[in-house]
Amino acid sequence: MSTAPPDAPASAGGTASGATVWLTGLPSAGKTTIARALADRLRAGGRRVEVLDGDEIREYLSRGLGFTREDRHTNVTRIGFVAELLASHGVVVLAPVIAPYAESREAVAKRHADRGTAYLEVHVATPVEVCSDRDVKGLYAKQAAGELSGLTGVDDPYEPPASPDLRIETQDQTVEESAAALEALLNERGLA
Repeated sequence: MSTAPPDAPASAGGTASGATVWLTGLPSAGKTTIARALADRLRAGGRRVEVLDGDEIREYLSRGLGFTREDRHTNVTRIGFVAELLASHGVVVLAPVIAPYAESREAVAKRHADRGTAYLEVHVATPVEVCSDRDVKGLYAKQAAGELSGLTGVDDPYEPPASPDLRIETQDQTVEESAAALEALLNERGLA
């Protein structure tokens, strides 16, 4: 899914190229936790990093959108627009956003490709049973109690990426191991 060659050069002036790293997966898969751990690692190395958390974006940029397929697509493409804008200015953008539909993720990847901005898709492939046990925001409990419908991966679809740049199975490794694997991918692609 990468849109930049593995040997993408640093931009003029010696600063590193920006990139968007989209972490997709079910609610409570560990997307934001991994993104924040990776952001700390990259900042420690002197990189400019922004985390575009899906919940924060919904509050500040996509307030008023619901959870219909169309609204979810609009939310994802808005986040993709902001991510590409920041990445095109040398920022490593980490987007831990569910983005349940392949079509929406493809639209974001295409926007990056059309502008020559690096884009990596990471599937945080935590099984729904593990996500439900973690239930960080209480969504699975609300869905089970009939207080919530349209929960991604339970009673609303989630289309996992067919060929992500990296697949992370958080049930088999620590947060630090997950962040390190993602940092290794960025280094391998010349983006860290």
